[in-house]
Amino acid sequence: MIDLFYARVVVLILTIFLCLYRVVIGPGVENRLVAVNTIGTTTIIILVLIGLIYGRPIFLDIAIVYAMINFIATLAVARYLKEGCVC
Repeated sequence: MIDLFYARVVVLILTIFLCLYRVVIGPGVENRLVAVNTIGTTTIIILVLIGLIYGRPIFLDIAIVYAMINFIATLAVARYLKEGCVC
């Protein structure tokens, strides 16, 4: 069962590299923002899987905090792109 979790973590890390390619080569700012948000969401899933693999529930708390930071940062950047300021 643990080997299945390790395999999922490896696949998710590969998808992070694909998204990182989209961040660097992306055709527009909006596509780059979506790719960065996808990297953040994938990182949250990896944190949860690591918490399950090693039996550490603190990783779930860290994943929740990281999810909130990722969500707020995405909203702030999207608003800055739309209006020119975050106010």
